[in-house]
Amino acid sequence: MKRALYQIDAFTSTLFGGNPAAVCPLDEWLDDATLLAIAAENNLSETAYIIDRGAHHDLRWFTPTTEVALCGHATLASAYLIMTVLDRDRTSVSFSTRQSGVITVEREDDWLWMDLPAAPATPCAVAATVEQALGQKPAALLAASRDYLAVLANEDDVRALDPDRAALMALDRDGLIVTAPGESADFVSRFFAPRLGVFEDPVTGSAHCTLVPYWAERLGRDELSAVQISGRGGQLRCAAFGERIKMAGRCVLYLEGTIHV
Repeated sequence: MKRALYQIDAFTSTLFGGNPAAVCPLDEWLDDATLLAIAAENNLSETAYIIDRGAHHDLRWFTPTTEVALCGHATLASAYLIMTVLDRDRTSVSFSTRQSGVITVEREDDWLWMDLPAAPATPCAVAATVEQALGQKPAALLAASRDYLAVLANEDDVRALDPDRAALMALDRDGLIVTAPGESADFVSRFFAPRLGVFEDPVTGSAHCTLVPYWAERLGRDELSAVQISGRGGQLRCAAFGERIKMAGRCVLYLEGTIHV
């Protein structure tokens, strides 16, 4: 059976930048094994599946190895596909997800604003595995429900990181967010999650659900600019609203094709 598949670079206005996500519109859910097999075949950090239910779209996300509870860049890519390719008259879209509730995305010129649940982190002792993974002791370490958040002194320290994969795999959290004050933005970050099948994610919306509350409190401001300084890089506009955050990015369509499953 033929199904459409799109690949979209998210959190960038430049082709080959940001974080590529595959988006596959469906009429009804395929079995989970097939959804995971397609994601593994795509071999991108995320493949999103959407189903148009009229008033809303169902949305699920898969890495090459597992289904995840939340993915920001693939949500952004899904909204971009709906509002610029599938239904160009739309200026907003609502997604119903299995583990992260309802996520709305609104278009503002070429920026797409997502409303996401915040995932604040709390300070904790520096675990030996974190220090081993980073090759240094962070200035501070915080723990959220999914990830650790390690704070370094400056942007150069974050950019120069070459983490130890084995130590990352030994963490008792799925991912490690590393952050510092930014030079061209309020803060910068990188995100590593080999336990989820992604050694380094180019731009990670879900990590910013933890980053934004931290930096909003530290800087005393609700509106923030952010850059994820991976090899591909990505830019985000962010705002903190207590238990929710808003996050904006831009997208570029790279590929439109057909898969046979």
